[in-house]
Parts: sequence; structure tokens; C-alpha cells
Amino acid sequence: MVAASIIGTTIEWYDFFIYAFAANLVLAKLFFEPAGPGMMQILSLVTIGLSFLFRPLGAFLAGHFGDKLGRQPMLVITLLLMGVATVGIGLLPTYQSIGIMAPIILIVLRILQGLSAGGEWGGAVLMSVEHAPEGKRGLFGVFPQLGVPFGMLLASAMLALMRVIAPGEAFEEWGWRVPFLFSVVLIVVGFIIRRTVDESPVFSEIKETKKQASAPIVQVFKAHTPLVILAALLFAGNNAVGYMLTGGYVQGLASRPEADGGLGYDPVQVQLAVLASAVVWAIFTFVSGPLSDRFGRKPVMTVGWFLQAAAVIPLFQFVFNGGVGGVLIGTSLLAIGLGLTYGPTAVWYAETFPASIRYSGISISYAIGGVIGGAFAPTIAQILLQTFGSTWAIVVYLLIMTGLGLLASTLLKDRSNIPLDPEFEHSGLIHTWTPAKR
Repeated sequence: MVAASIIGTTIEWYDFFIYAFAANLVLAKLFFEPAGPGMMQILSLVTIGLSFLFRPLGAFLAGHFGDKLGRQPMLVITLLLMGVATVGIGLLPTYQSIGIMAPIILIVLRILQGLSAGGEWGGAVLMSVEHAPEGKRGLFGVFPQLGVPFGMLLASAMLALMRVIAPGEAFEEWGWRVPFLFSVVLIVVGFIIRRTVDESPVFSEIKETKKQASAPIVQVFKAHTPLVILAALLFAGNNAVGYMLTGGYVQGLASRPEADGGLGYDPVQVQLAVLASAVVWAIFTFVSGPLSDRFGRKPVMTVGWFLQAAAVIPLFQFVFNGGVGGVLIGTSLLAIGLGLTYGPTAVWYAETFPASIRYSGISISYAIGGVIGGAFAPTIAQILLQTFGSTWAIVVYLLIMTGLGLLASTLLKDRSNIPLDPEFEHSGLIHTWTPAKR
């Protein structure tokens, strides 16, 4: 079960990050060059955020069927959908070859990635958390979370390797396609593993007692809209800042040639620096799980928000003034707070919604949080940089988003180790929402 959660989520996010990195590095020139130097980069970054707009639809569909048919089938379907879209991008002709159809097809495939990402996370989280032994729910909840830094690590490693194998023009001509096509191998492995995993024991109990909700997404918003809003902001505060790394913004800014608005650092070294920060992110994501089991979800995330804010302030000073070493230091410091605020999110989400609508509740909250936070964070950062000519505008934006995450974690009630079984959802302890006492 743990292997299926980590490997499947890693594959999903490898696919997602490969696109984000490529959008910052080469896709602007290959698919949007007629728009002009400044606008083509913005349009390329917009396609990163575009998929987020379709995450809620993916969350709606996967949540609905996940609450009615089971967690396991949706994990397989979302994995295959992401794989098909990713391989399709790797095979897609450029604007020079087929004209306007190239960016149009690219956008369609990116939408399919968004639908998949919107539905995958909720299923992976519940398969982990609902299988967890008593007192170890936070630990088990970080396993699907680890798939994100692991996916970023794998994507960074693949791009660094291809930069070595196919440097310069060769990377633009064909090298960037290889990481997309490599997804075929990962999808086959993930499919085999996820097909063998047992269904969640909580859903099995729901099915036996016939307590499936007839319209789960409707019930989520009818009875739990405040919870959805707070849970979305909880993730948005992490996601906006995280997408400076996972969305490839820092990598693109550091490694693009100066003529294209970048800093001109060695792209292989930049990618390796970000790879190192992904390791730091994974370590602190993992550590946050057992810490949240011992001290509670809220205290761990609160510490994380302050560390995240502290790292945001000097981030671009390191990047602009410290060369590749500055990229390594800045992104690694940022990864500490990101890990502590991301790790407990999964278990806190699962403990927030009742069993019969849990898949729908956590999926839609996560998807909306992604739209608010990460969807256009790289685009907003680029616009702020071009408008104000200073990275301090980006810092202010990221601090505001971090503050929203801190506010949400202050108001959202910490239900550490609350029973997750279907019987408990009728006791009123979950259905009644009240802000946490301060």
C-alpha cells in the first residue's frame, strides 16, 4: 500500500514537473515564439497555470466516483490519464512544423494533466491515511506527500542528464522530449503496482453498510463550505511559494540566457542545485509526519509557516547575487518550511471531512487551493518582475500567500487522531464547524 502510494504519486508529479520545467526552459520558444520575446514566456507560464483551472473538475469527477465506487479504481485511471497526456506532449510537433495547432494541442494535453492531478492526490492520500495504524496517521499521510518532492527530484535529474547528453541546440531540438517519453516506463510500473493494492478499509466498511453518499460533492458544499475554504487556503499558502521551485520559475530565471531575461547560469548546475533542494524538501516532508503525530498538525505547520516566510525574504537575493551556489542555498532553505507545511496537509485534510464524502471533500479543497496558490504563481511572479523591475514585489506576494496559509491553519480545527470510520461521522464532531480557540 505504501509503495503504491509513493510510486504512483511520484510518477504523477514527475509528469507534472517535467512540463513545468520545460515550460520555463524551452516551450516558450518552440510553441509561442510568434507572440514575441516577452509575451511568449508569459504565455508558456500561463499553460502551467491553465491545468490548475481543470483540477477542480478532475477532483469533482474523481471524488464523486471515489466516494461511490472506491479509492483504488480512481488511482489507476488518473495514473493512466496523466501518462497518456505526458507522452503526447513528448511527441507533439512544434509551431514551426504545424503552426497554430501546436499550441492548441499542447493546451489540450495540459488540460488532461490537470484533470488527472485534480483526482489523483485525494485517492492516494486516503489509501495511505485510511490504512494507517492508530497513532501513526501523520506518518502514513506523508507518503503520498513524498511523491511530490520525489517527482521533482526525478524530473530534475532527468533534465540535468539530458542537458549533458544533448547540450545547447540539441536540447531544444530533441533532448527535452526524452523525459516526457520516459514516462511510458514509469506508467507501466505504476499501473502494475496500483492494480494490486487493496481497497481502503474505510471505504470497504462504507460499502458494506451502504453509506455511500448519493451526491457527495453536493453534500460537501452544502454542509462544509467553510471547511473547504479554509482547507483550500491551507494548501494555497504552501503551493504558491512551492511553485517557485516545482513550477520551475527559479530554474528558468537562473538558467535562461541573459538575452531571454534570465541570469545565464550553467543550466546543468542549476538543475542539480534544485535537485538538492528537492532532497531537503523530501526530508522535512517526511519528518513532519511523525512530528504531527506527536505534537499535533497545527503546531508543526505553524512552525513551518514562519520558516517558510523567513526563507522567502532572502530567496531572490541568493539567486541573483550568489550564482549557482546562491540558488542551492536559497532553494534549500525554502524547502525546509515547504516540507513542514506540506507534509501534514494530507492527514489534516482526511481528518477534516466525514468518511462518506471524504474523497470529494479533500480533492476539491486541494484543487481549489491549487488554483488560488500555484496555478499562476510563476506567471504572477514574472509579471511582477517585468512591471516593477524588482524581485521584492515577488517576495511581498509570496509573504501574503504564506500569511493566508498561517491564517487558515489558525482557524482550522486540529482533529489529530480523530476516528475516521463511517460511524463517527454522525456524532456531530465533524459536521459542526467552529474556528479553533485562540
